[in-house]
Amino acid sequence: MKMLFSLGLVFLLCAQAPISTNADLPTKYNYRDAITKSLLFYYAQRSGRLPANDNPIPYRSDSALKDRGRNGEDLTGGYYDAGDHVKFGFPMAGTTTIIAWSIIDYQLGYSSVGQLRNALNMVKWATDYFIKAWNPATKTLYGQVSDGNIDHKFWGRPEDMNQNNRPAFSISPNAPGSDLAGETAAALAAASIVFSSVDRGYSSRCLTHAKQLYDFAKKHQGKYQVRFPKRGNSGQHYYDSSSFEDELAWSAIWLYRATKDPFYLNEAKAFYAKFGLAYRNWAFSWDDKSPGVQVMLAKLTGEEKYKNDVKGYCDAKVNQPKTPKGLVFINAWGSLRYAANSAFICLQAADLNINAQTYRKFAQKQIHYILGDTGRSFVVGFGVNPPVKPHHRSSSCPRRPAPCGNANLVSKAPNPQILYGAMVGGPSDNRDSYVDDRENYQTNEVALDYNAGFQASLAALQSLAVKNVFN
Repeated sequence: MKMLFSLGLVFLLCAQAPISTNADLPTKYNYRDAITKSLLFYYAQRSGRLPANDNPIPYRSDSALKDRGRNGEDLTGGYYDAGDHVKFGFPMAGTTTIIAWSIIDYQLGYSSVGQLRNALNMVKWATDYFIKAWNPATKTLYGQVSDGNIDHKFWGRPEDMNQNNRPAFSISPNAPGSDLAGETAAALAAASIVFSSVDRGYSSRCLTHAKQLYDFAKKHQGKYQVRFPKRGNSGQHYYDSSSFEDELAWSAIWLYRATKDPFYLNEAKAFYAKFGLAYRNWAFSWDDKSPGVQVMLAKLTGEEKYKNDVKGYCDAKVNQPKTPKGLVFINAWGSLRYAANSAFICLQAADLNINAQTYRKFAQKQIHYILGDTGRSFVVGFGVNPPVKPHHRSSSCPRRPAPCGNANLVSKAPNPQILYGAMVGGPSDNRDSYVDDRENYQTNEVALDYNAGFQASLAALQSLAVKNVFN
């Protein structure tokens, strides 16, 4: 009852602001539908025991109920990463931080389309898992469940997979991972803000663990993947972290925002200067948080040097030559997520009155590219000519008890289940090349982090439209 009552207060506060109804918004695309469906994608990715009264995905049910740590720790819950059934803590935490950030700064974007409750549920499903995965007594944080080399050999439903073959991997003082611990701390700190007006007890719990994880990340420095399984014979790990320095600053600035304790601000500033984060402006992603640190420091301090740094990032993206159809093409793997992430950073910068109109137009252009400006949508179940064959196991399967296997992977038919709201990887080159092919996981896989900046940008654009600031 406490949570429902508090949520009611949140909706009441939002309703008191002068806003337009969604039906009155002359937006080119239906942001309400896009936000609603993006949250459905996260529902489809849930692992563990699914609540009977909160499972809008008819083809999904309980799965991976035997996920355990090496000492029997309960690691059920959380989210499957992409089209597979591995739980990768690093990108899951990065996703959670971004979605929580969007709720904090653009709550109206969710409440005005009736999705604030689902957005809160999305964050809490992840943070409940992070709390399970962290043992402050032993300073152990589990960062992965299942080995991708094993998992990727199985094409089928998560409900049908071998639950006894899902090893868990962790970091500890003897096997540090400042990047994983720092990002998880950032996610929990951001969540503590999200739930501060909803459930103060849970908010406090998130903040306590965020502080513990930050201390761990700072004291035991290193990259998390060193003792995690490599990807086949490639010599690389799944979600290789390029550095941990950005996550130290990232977690510190989020803890400052959550606590207002200047100790964390000074830490964030020190890390920022020491590690040269002002000059890391290739992309904002699951791996590199530097542009996020730039805009957060600008927002929370108002200092010109940080504003100039994030201005440099956004100016570079605005001025970068685009594809013939208008995409800021940064990387061939998941090209749309990089564009959406850049859009979100620049929407944040615009809120600081830094080239506001230019940055908002840039962001809108990138999101509209995803929603249909090229003549097709890149979001499953949304708009005109959306993808129908995402590289995604459970949605490629018919309803149980019909069998599912490799034949469903190579089938040329559309996925039997519609994976509503999932944004696919997108064009593979700077000429807008894209084919809707389930076997092409470069362009057609979906992932937690793919939708994060996309959904966050949608919430920002919806909020701006509702307030009649920009459309």
